[in-house]
Amino acid sequence: MEQPIITIKLQNELDVVLAYKRTMQLSELTGLPLASQTKFATAVSEICRNVLEHVGEGLIRFSMVQNRGGLFLEAFVTDRGRGIPNLQDILDRNYTPTGGKGQGIYSSKKLVDLLQIESDFNKGTRVRMHKRIPANHPPINPSIIQGWSDYFMLEPAISPYAEIKRQNMQMIELMEQLRVRTIEAEYQLQEIQHLNQELQTSHHEVTTLLQERENQNRQLEKANKTLDEFAHTITHDLKAPLHNIVGLVDAVSDYMAEDNKEGVQAVLPMVQLQIRRMESLIRDVLAYSLTGRQQIQKQPVNVNELVQTIVSSLSIPKGFNISLDQELPVMEAEEVYLSQIFSNLLSNAVKYHDRPEGNLWVKTVEHPTYWEFVVADDGPGVPEENHQKVFELFETTNDVNHPDSTGIGLAIVRKIVEEKKGRVWIQSEGRGTAMHFTWPKETPTLL
Repeated sequence: MEQPIITIKLQNELDVVLAYKRTMQLSELTGLPLASQTKFATAVSEICRNVLEHVGEGLIRFSMVQNRGGLFLEAFVTDRGRGIPNLQDILDRNYTPTGGKGQGIYSSKKLVDLLQIESDFNKGTRVRMHKRIPANHPPINPSIIQGWSDYFMLEPAISPYAEIKRQNMQMIELMEQLRVRTIEAEYQLQEIQHLNQELQTSHHEVTTLLQERENQNRQLEKANKTLDEFAHTITHDLKAPLHNIVGLVDAVSDYMAEDNKEGVQAVLPMVQLQIRRMESLIRDVLAYSLTGRQQIQKQPVNVNELVQTIVSSLSIPKGFNISLDQELPVMEAEEVYLSQIFSNLLSNAVKYHDRPEGNLWVKTVEHPTYWEFVVADDGPGVPEENHQKVFELFETTNDVNHPDSTGIGLAIVRKIVEEKKGRVWIQSEGRGTAMHFTWPKETPTLL
């Protein structure tokens, strides 16, 4: 079904303005949104302007067309010019326009729902443009269409200036709407970027929390395992002197029943030895368990004076010589921890020396962020396979000359050093042993 509405003869630029106005009016009457009205009117203007530019005159007819595809507003433009020789290239965009020729046809094709062109040499060109009417359009029937036609026939002539001004105002309004929509789109984009940033932050925080939880779980598992081993080992090591004491006490009872004073006097020193061994074991176990759990105030520690105090408290054989590095620092630290470390290392160096005369050295090496301390001796040395083992809790070298060793001293040293994020290690090749440990710098001052 096709019902004509109005026909306009195209002879000058004012007719193009009139064609634009009629397109806008009809588009509004059929219920097209403003953006679609403007697109259709712009396409019609481009085709009409091409007719004036290349032929000089022509016709445009507006109609309502209905087919299986729906209801359309049609603009049909004809001229009797010489035709368009390269029409298909223009439509396919394979043609580079010169002086603007062909540009209007290609642009108009993108603004309408249908653009059909027929062009014959010396017979003219026919351009059919369709714009689909929306489904929610106002009532449209032959009587209403005829009413539109009658209205346009009776409408007074328009002022070109007034029409152009109205079009400019309409364009300004459209540009303002576009500006507002652009601002809204930019705001929405900022919101999306902000949400993405928050999402990334939340994801990072969740990942960090999961990693922290995994680390805590691993530390807890390690602590539980250490606690189990600690409980098992301490039970075993405490039982040994207790069993010995029980056996010795039974022997004392037997000697006393026999009134054997010599036997009692021979056994009592052994009882005292076992009691001292248990006392030492309990003291060392307590020191180990408290390491790193007490809040001890840091204070300036003169390492040179501290080591000299420790040396004077130890039972150092007369044949031993102890040399202290002149560069031992004054540092902010927990004095009790440093005292435990140096006491264990120095007493071990003396205790396990295999000669009546020996030499001990206490040295230091300064690094950018920490101090490295060394307690060295010229004793029998430590086999390489025992370099790590001696730092384990309750581990000893099975020295028959020192059965009273608890195997806790070096474990305490390692625990203190690792609590301070340092490390401890042994250097020993053949004779001599060097015990190294590091300590973080806390505003140290050299003597």
